[in-house]
Amino acid sequence: MGTLRTALFSGFRRTSALPFRPIGSAKACVGASERTCGARMSDRRRIAILGSTGSIGTQTLEVIAEQTQRYEVVALAANNNATLLAEQQQATGANHICLANPDATLPADRCGSWSQGPSALTDLVAASSCDLVVNAITGAAGLAANLRTAELGIDLALANKESLVMAGPLLLRAARQNGSAVLPIDSEHSAILQCLRSGERSEVRSITLTASGGPFRGRRREELESVTREQALAHPTWQMGPKISIDSATLMNKALEVIEAHVLFDLPSDAIHVVVHPQSIVHSLVEFHDGSTVAHLGPPDMRVPIQYALSHPRRWPRPDPKFSLSEIGQLTFETVDDGTFPAVRLARAVCDAGQSTPIAFNAANEVAVDLFLKQQIPFTAISDWVEKCLDQHDATPVENLDEILAIDRQTRKTLYSWI
Repeated sequence: MGTLRTALFSGFRRTSALPFRPIGSAKACVGASERTCGARMSDRRRIAILGSTGSIGTQTLEVIAEQTQRYEVVALAANNNATLLAEQQQATGANHICLANPDATLPADRCGSWSQGPSALTDLVAASSCDLVVNAITGAAGLAANLRTAELGIDLALANKESLVMAGPLLLRAARQNGSAVLPIDSEHSAILQCLRSGERSEVRSITLTASGGPFRGRRREELESVTREQALAHPTWQMGPKISIDSATLMNKALEVIEAHVLFDLPSDAIHVVVHPQSIVHSLVEFHDGSTVAHLGPPDMRVPIQYALSHPRRWPRPDPKFSLSEIGQLTFETVDDGTFPAVRLARAVCDAGQSTPIAFNAANEVAVDLFLKQQIPFTAISDWVEKCLDQHDATPVENLDEILAIDRQTRKTLYSWI
């Protein structure tokens, strides 16, 4: 079988294989063009936010509200929440507004240029003349807009990990060809990006992603068979949307992050480790081949990696309280229980299989989560169904978006047929 691994980079000071500029230089911008890395950075940066009414989208708007001298919101997009979207438009003055759901009701008092329907997302990216797109859309729905952003040479701050899982090589190739930056917003991958500035890619031995463990840390599988929707949504650390909350409860979110790290940082699956860290203070670690390990620590606050993606390679001050290890007291780490939470084990197999396998993996998980939220399958069936889907999937090469979407549709159709 093939592999998802891409020639993302072969060294941080060599740019030929990179979709972004080398880290460590005075103008390091992870692919940012001169538009954003040079004179444009002295002006307000024009931001488009896809998924603006969700958790990441609203927190992005909070960050921008604290830095109005540096950022300007020019476009907003949501799926259904027209009321909140209209409020955000009035607060930011964004002129380009999109509702992806063609059946959603447009507000009567809307201002600016409103569009509607799935294709409106990609049209909005092109029409907004933005410098940076923040994609906070959940699931496969964000893929087409990400590809369009990269094709237009617009920098991309990415909270939509599913796009990298489904189409990482395709997206990064478009970024390389058009000079688009791809900056991770996930706290773990943002942390890795920052730790990697301590050395060169050729010096990396492994990386470690941390997981909070979710609401069911320490439970055995038999204890999870009767878990309710409400219990699974009650994350102990992070406030997130329904889908990602369930993914965190199954550790499927960490599985997706393993695949994301595999693609973004060009590492084999056995060089990507996962540990449970309930305090959520250490976000990731990078081990170099001299035995040194560089860790990224910070409060469990998504506004920190969001702002880093917006300001990279600079760091703007934040009004948050100072970080205090003495008040935290202790940091603990545990091994992932693969028997109870098999998602990370499955992700390693997906990385090794490559080709179309990550597409089937992501689609199967999205369907299983949807069915659990609708109370049609038990909690433990989510991972079981994903594993069953992978067992039945025949990996095939994938060359373009149409092929990706066809595999995604067929996988969803198969899983829904199991009900």
